Amino acid sequence: MINLRNDYSEICDPSILDALKRYAYEPNDGYGNDSHSIKAANIIKERLCDKDCDVHFLINGTGTNKTVLAHILLPYQAVIACRSGHVSVHETGAIESTGHKVLTCEGVDGKVTVSEIEAIVKEHNNEHMVMPKAVYISDATEIGTIYTLDELKSLHEACQRLGLYLYMDGARLGVALTCRQNDIKWRDLTRYLDVFCIGGTKNGALMGEAVVICNESLKHDFRYSIKANGSMYAKGFVAGIEFTELFTHGRYTRLASHANAMADILRQAFIENGIPVAYQSVTNQLFPVFCHADIEKLKKDIIFEEMGPSDHDHETVRFVTSWATKKSDMDKCAAVLKDIMQGK
Repeated sequence: MINLRNDYSEICDPSILDALKRYAYEPNDGYGNDSHSIKAANIIKERLCDKDCDVHFLINGTGTNKTVLAHILLPYQAVIACRSGHVSVHETGAIESTGHKVLTCEGVDGKVTVSEIEAIVKEHNNEHMVMPKAVYISDATEIGTIYTLDELKSLHEACQRLGLYLYMDGARLGVALTCRQNDIKWRDLTRYLDVFCIGGTKNGALMGEAVVICNESLKHDFRYSIKANGSMYAKGFVAGIEFTELFTHGRYTRLASHANAMADILRQAFIENGIPVAYQSVTNQLFPVFCHADIEKLKKDIIFEEMGPSDHDHETVRFVTSWATKKSDMDKCAAVLKDIMQGK
C-alpha cells in the first residue's frame, strides 16, 4: 500500500536517530536548559538573521498553539482565525479550554484577509463582547496554500494598526518556504510576526516544534506558560538534538523540498488524467476529487483521508506526501490514477 495519509507517519529522518544514538549515554540538564537546546536555538536565530528573538522547544503542534495563545491573551481576549484553521476545527477545543474564544472568518483560499480582521474588530467594540487581540494564520494552510510576502506585510500592518498580535502556526512551514511559488524568506518571519513556530513533527523530526518569539513584550515568563500548559520536555535535550540536526547542512530545507517534489508528481498526474482538485494547493497536501466508485478502487492501493462530499456523486480526498515519500511510490500512484481514469 502507498501511504499518503499524512506527513508524520514515519518515525524520523535517520540522521536524527544517528544523533540520538551518539548522545544516548550523555547526561544533560533537563527542561531545555542543556547545551544541545542552546546550540539549536542559536542555529535557528542565525538562520532567521535575528539574534534577539527567543527560541523555545515544545512537544507538539496543538500544545504549541494552546501555549502561545494562552500566554499572549488576557482572560477576556480572543483570537481571530480562518474557519478552516487548525485551531478552529482540529484541536478539540484546546484554545477554548483556556477560556479564549476563537473568532472565525471565512478566509480566501484558506487565508485570513485584512478586511475580515477589520470587520471582526469593528463588530467586537464593547466590554459585553470578547476583545480580539490576536490573529492566527498558518503557512502552509490547512488546504495547502501559502501566504505571499505582500499578504504577510499587509496582515502585519493591519495588526499593528489595530493593536493585535500576529501569530503564525508553522507546523508545515518547511513546505511553505520551499515551494516554487513562495517569496517569503526566513528573515521576513521575524520582521512581520510577533510569534511563530517552526514545525519539526511534520518535517522529519521524531516530535517537537520550535517557538520563536519576536515581540519583546511577549518574551517574559513564557517558560511558565510552557510548563503550565503541559508542553515542556523533561528531556528537552532530545528536541535540541533534533533541531540541531534539522538545521545543519540544509537538512530542514532539503526534507521539505522533497515532500513538495513528490507532490508535484501527483499534481502532474491529475492534470494528465483530467482529475479535478478542490483546492489549488502548492505544497505537499493535495485534494483531488473522485466519484465514489473510483474512491473504492483507490483504496486497494493507496492509504488516504476522505474529506467529505463535494456534490452528490463526488468526494474530495486528501493525499499528503512527506520527507520520506519514495519516488517509486509516486510513480506507482500515478499509474494507479491513470488506470482508474482510463477505465471509465
